[in-house]
Amino acid sequence: MKNNLRYIVLSLICVVHYAAMGQSEDRMSLASCVSLAIKNNPNLKRSELELSRNEVNYRQARYNRLPTLNGNVSHSYSEGRSINSTTNQFVDNNLFIGGQSLSLTMPVFNGFRVLHDIRSKASAREAGKFEFESAINELRLDVIEAYILVLTSRDMLQQAENQLAVTEESLHRAGVMQREGAINPGDFYDLEGQAATERNIVETTKQDLYTYEARLAGLMYIPRDELSELDPLPMPSEATSLSNAALYEQALLVLPDFKGFNKRIDEAEHNVKVAKSAFYPSLLFSANIQAPYSSVDALGYNYWQQIRNYPSKGVSLTLQIPIFNQMIVRSQVKLAKINLQQAQWDKKVRENFVREETAKTVFNLSTLKQNVGNLKQQERSYEEAFRIAQVHFDAGNSNSVLFLTAKTKLDNTRNQLLIKQYEWLFQKYINDYYSGILEL
Repeated sequence: MKNNLRYIVLSLICVVHYAAMGQSEDRMSLASCVSLAIKNNPNLKRSELELSRNEVNYRQARYNRLPTLNGNVSHSYSEGRSINSTTNQFVDNNLFIGGQSLSLTMPVFNGFRVLHDIRSKASAREAGKFEFESAINELRLDVIEAYILVLTSRDMLQQAENQLAVTEESLHRAGVMQREGAINPGDFYDLEGQAATERNIVETTKQDLYTYEARLAGLMYIPRDELSELDPLPMPSEATSLSNAALYEQALLVLPDFKGFNKRIDEAEHNVKVAKSAFYPSLLFSANIQAPYSSVDALGYNYWQQIRNYPSKGVSLTLQIPIFNQMIVRSQVKLAKINLQQAQWDKKVRENFVREETAKTVFNLSTLKQNVGNLKQQERSYEEAFRIAQVHFDAGNSNSVLFLTAKTKLDNTRNQLLIKQYEWLFQKYINDYYSGILEL
């Protein structure tokens, strides 16, 4: 008997355990939503292609230090008077002529253009990585906001349904009393109108919930119908923050945006040097080997014998000195400097935006904390006021105006408390983002 009882207990434990696991698998956490959004987002996929493009450009800039080696083979047929390519004499025969060559060229000096171009492409590659990381962070914040809005709407819907249930219960009692003539008809119809109003509030909240669920599903690039129940987020009991200046300085250090801006400025500075390199003379080394061929050879050599016996070799150094080139180089330098100034101003604009947002975050955290505390005290007071109003109304010692006024105050306070708590939670996530401690 004991063994059977023990078996039954263990079986029940296993059933409950697996049921809980099944429920857990059907739910989605904030971390899983963020992970899925990063995995499926096509904009990030395009950004990854840009990273690959930057890598190719960087490697090509390094390859530009290498010499170029090219081969050339050409053959032609001539009739009538023509020049024999092996003797350089005129002949009247029909003949096949041709040649093959191999040439090598290598820049010796070009105003350090290749060096600055390598550094420019290296900075662009690093800037792309930081910009990609910044795009991921922006997507994280979008998912967090959408996730919290869905939680807010779901809790608001539950709260609206509970408020409607209270009103409908009072309406049911009032209906019984009306049939017995124990209530003012105006009070009954007042309650009936309030119930209709709250039913509309429930439907409107469902619409809001649908919209926010669609937005969250859209960020994850999944159909809304595949969006599961969301895990609740713990409400912060305390949310401390740095001062305005400290949070701003911390954001400048940890956000990848500014690391990307610095790399873009480095890229622009090297591009100015690349443009200026065209002011300098350039020195090019070249070497080549070639062999002619003619179908009418004075010594009767065949094709391969002519290649072995008639080769010519040569090397050369070419110095090119820019004197006047329609002011093209000067214009390119000016444009490069303009691009540098634009990169610097882009960073300034972003710094000002972050300064504004960090100050707003610090202020909102402090203000919302006070709001939540005040609303909790207000909720306790209105709960007691509503309890008293309901007792008097049910006893017939009051009217619907006083009852609904007390209920409306309590309902509005609870709604505001719910909204402010989630706003406080979202501001905490933003504060963690600027502090560099957001882990998702």
